[in-house]
Amino acid sequence: MEKLETSRRSLTTVFEITGSVLAMAYALLIASNIGAELMGFTLLLLSSGLFAAWAVIDRRWTFLLLQGFYATSAIIGLIRWA
Repeated sequence: MEKLETSRRSLTTVFEITGSVLAMAYALLIASNIGAELMGFTLLLLSSGLFAAWAVIDRRWTFLLLQGFYATSAIIGLIRWA
């Protein structure tokens, strides 16, 4: 049981760190206004997916709802900038 908890914690740490780095990259790409909006919104979508997985593993339902909003925003951005 302890091994499962350690594995779960390691997985959520990877999701948390990777999701955070992708979200920061998204913000920088959009704010820099260099024409990389598609890449930025793609990174936002990936980030929200990783955060959503983290939310499910840790049973953070409000955080999961927030990720649904971010994923929807990313999809709208991808459609608008495509």
